[in-house]
Amino acid sequence: MSLELWLIYLVAAIGLSLTPGPNGLLSLTHGVCYGFRPTIYTVLGGALGFFVLIAASLAGMGALLAASEKAFTIAKWIGAAYLVYLGIRIWRSPASVLDVAGRDAGARRVRPLWMFNQGFLVAVSNPKALIFFAAFLPQFMVSGVSFPVQLAIFGGTFVVVEIVYELLLAGMAQRIAPWLTRHGRWFNRAAGVTFVGIGAALTAASR
Repeated sequence: MSLELWLIYLVAAIGLSLTPGPNGLLSLTHGVCYGFRPTIYTVLGGALGFFVLIAASLAGMGALLAASEKAFTIAKWIGAAYLVYLGIRIWRSPASVLDVAGRDAGARRVRPLWMFNQGFLVAVSNPKALIFFAAFLPQFMVSGVSFPVQLAIFGGTFVVVEIVYELLLAGMAQRIAPWLTRHGRWFNRAAGVTFVGIGAALTAASR
């Protein structure tokens, strides 16, 4: 993989992480309810879950590429169209409401394994994430590169970006939560435009 292609993937991965989603909201909620240090386990659990989803998506797309390059190209076009569709959905979605109903639970002892499992299960139980990765990753896959190498590059890059982002959310939870409540709709619109732009650019680039 060229450095240019990896940089494009890095920008796209950052854009994906910034998009409001279940794991980001969970890290924000846990940061409010339990504090920063316990939420680290939540973030690590979610990172492992995303790595598993990326591995599953890469395996499926890799098999499709090996079977038929034409079918793989069609999958890339469908994936680019899905990114545009997702951007429109995000634009139209209402602002997320932070659930702090469990704020008092912070007073009780927090178990690291429970926090880790929460993050992992939220990531792997989200079917939209698997569909997204199946649409997103083919835009950057390179024929002839082995599965372990692509998994290390794509999975490692995204996991690092996601960990940094969610740790920032957890650390700034007390300040970010009120802002998202007031301005979440505009945040969604900015994220929606970003994904429409990425999808359109990838479609044009594939011609």
